[in-house]
Parts: sequence; C-alpha cells; structure tokens
Amino acid sequence: MHTRRAFLAASAAAPAVLRGASTRTLDEIEKILASGNVKGRLTREDIPTPALMLDLDAFEHNVARMTKHLKDNGKAFRPHGKTHKCAEIARRLIQAGAVGACAAKISEAEAFAREGIGGLLVTSAPVGRLKIERALRLARLKPDTIFSVDNAQNVRELNDAAGAARIKFNLAVDLAVSSRTGITPGEPGAALAQLISTQPNLVFKGIQAYAGHSSHVIGFEARRKSSQEAMGRAVETRRMIESRGIECKWLSGGSTGTYNIDSSIDGITELQPGSFMFMDVDYNRIGGQDGEVYRDFKNSLTVATTVISKPADDAAIVDGGLKAFSTDKPFTPVAKGIDNLPYNWAGDEHGKLNLARASRAVNLGDRIEFVIPHCDPSVNLYDRMFCLRGDTVEAVWRITARGLSQ
Repeated sequence: MHTRRAFLAASAAAPAVLRGASTRTLDEIEKILASGNVKGRLTREDIPTPALMLDLDAFEHNVARMTKHLKDNGKAFRPHGKTHKCAEIARRLIQAGAVGACAAKISEAEAFAREGIGGLLVTSAPVGRLKIERALRLARLKPDTIFSVDNAQNVRELNDAAGAARIKFNLAVDLAVSSRTGITPGEPGAALAQLISTQPNLVFKGIQAYAGHSSHVIGFEARRKSSQEAMGRAVETRRMIESRGIECKWLSGGSTGTYNIDSSIDGITELQPGSFMFMDVDYNRIGGQDGEVYRDFKNSLTVATTVISKPADDAAIVDGGLKAFSTDKPFTPVAKGIDNLPYNWAGDEHGKLNLARASRAVNLGDRIEFVIPHCDPSVNLYDRMFCLRGDTVEAVWRITARGLSQ
C-alpha cells in the first residue's frame, strides 16, 4: 500500500511554510520580474502565488542521474518536451547530453525550433492539409526534424507535399505498442517502413514506440514485464524491417517509469523520458526497485500557494484550485513538508485543507507548497516557472509552448 507517510518521507526536502521573509514592496518585485534580471534579487517569499516552483538542485540531480544512467547503458537521450514545454530546459538537457527533444505536437516543436532547439522528434503524425503545411515549415527551419507516421495514406501525402516543396521529410514509423497512436507491430509496421523507403521525397529514420501504459504500472516487476512485452514487439519489428534490406538504425521509446528497464533491452537505441526531471504524485506512487515509493528522482516541481482564509480551527483555504493544478488524476496535491494535511478541491481558485491531524500549525498568510498530481498538464497552466536555489530565486523561465496543442 502506498501510504501518504511513505510518500512524504521521499518528497519533503524543503520547508512547506514560510512567513515574513520578504521585505520588498510589490512595485519592487514587479520591476525586478519585468527586468528579467532576477538572480539573487528575490526570495521564495517574494513570489506571487499560486506559482510554479522549480528546485534547481533537485532538477539538476535528476538530469545528471538520468544522463549518467543512459550513457552507462549505451542509450541516446531525447527527453520529451511535452513535460516542460520550456526552451530553456530543452537547451539545458541538450547541454547535459541529450540529442534533441521530443514534442507531442507540431506547434510545440515549432516553439522549440524558434528558440534554436534542434534534434526534434514530433511524436504525433502530421495528418491533414494544415498540419502538413506546418510540417513543411518546420522541416525548412530544422531539417533534422523527424515526424512520426502510422498510415500509408499519410505517408503518400507527405511525400507529395515534400516533392512539391523540394525538400525531404524524415519519417519514423509509429508503432502501436500501447493504446494510443501507431500501426500494428510486425508485418504492418515493416510494410509501412518499406513504403517510406520507396518514396523519393522521404527518408526512413527508424521506429518510434512509446509504451505509455507500461510507465505507470504499479510495482517494479509488473512494470518490467509490461514494458519488456511491449518493447519486445518493437524490437522484433525492427528486425523484420532490416531483414528486408532496409536500414533501421534507430528505435526510440521509453519513459520515466521504465527507463531502468528499457535501457537494458537490446535493440532500443534511444529513450525519451520526460517526467523524471520534475516528478509528481502519480510517479511517486508506482513503486521502485527498493520499495513502495519511487525514489529514483526527486520532486523538483511544486506549486506554491498562500493560506487566504481559516473558516474553522480545523480548516484552511489556499489560493490554488482547479486552475493551479492538473485535475486528470484521482488523487489531489500533496503538501510538501507537512504530514497529514489532506487537500480537497474547493473550486476554480481555491483548495481546502483539513488541519485536524496536521503535523504543524497552519496560519493565515502561510505559504504552502504542494507536489502536483501530474506534472505535464500542470506546467501547461502557467506562463513561467520560478527557479530557486534554496530560498533564493536564480531565474524565471518562460513556458515557451504553454497552451500550444495544435
């Protein structure tokens, strides 16, 4: 059983409550934020709430750990940009050793490309006239971009469009190793690769295979079995493609939940995890090799809130509700650094805390940080994240692709 106590023991790396640390006026804070020169000039207490907060020490630890693991296991690293949607993070990941960035949608990839990010893999197929036009525009800006496809009609349409534009598209076969997009592994996937290889305006790059269902299987051994079965189908498809005389050097897949499983599978060349850099309640609860809490990576991302009301001795209201946290999971945010402090949704703008068994007093004006239920959609709610070293703001990073879902 995944207890709240066990989760908090893994995530409580910073105080959840701060009061009275700020001496700056609102005008001073706004001028500093507008200037962009924030390093060392603001503290945690200066940040207006609700706010997306990044613990840089924990973030850098997570990136270093993932990078080292994949390097030690001979796998390339193309982390998924749908998690962070932030060009500055994509740059830092590439500096750490990543070969590029995945993007869930073309608009996301466009936002990264405009900021100079290359090595892009678009993991959703560009289907339809408008998306194909956007793919052409992106391919001109970043010619090394790879587009995923799972349909012969789409392949032919992309070939015709590329020919008319006098460019070439790099394509990867998207395999259905999960319940999302993709063509059936085996013969159908190999046949699509063969079709791509015969088209004059297309370049077959390899296989995209994301087993999303495996990444959140609870229990390490059950998760290992699920991912090995799913990715085994992708590896076999790669062999089938090569048996037809078609070069298939590249097979990309993997996730935060399966990084230490997929990195040991021969035939996978590259992993594309995303949530590892931030972590969330969802991933903490899947369990690791050493127990019921997934401890491989630290919780670096939180949402800071302020207690704005105390309607009763055993209740408090914070200024973070449905607009501050993702709501797609059956569990709620978890207070960081305070045990036994249940959070309940209280509308668009508010959350309600049950103080009856809280491990410390909660008072009006307290700032409480919460580990978010699901990092990807939570990040998409914000324009910026505040990056802290200890209690000092070191940077403010723009969520470059916030709201870009086309």
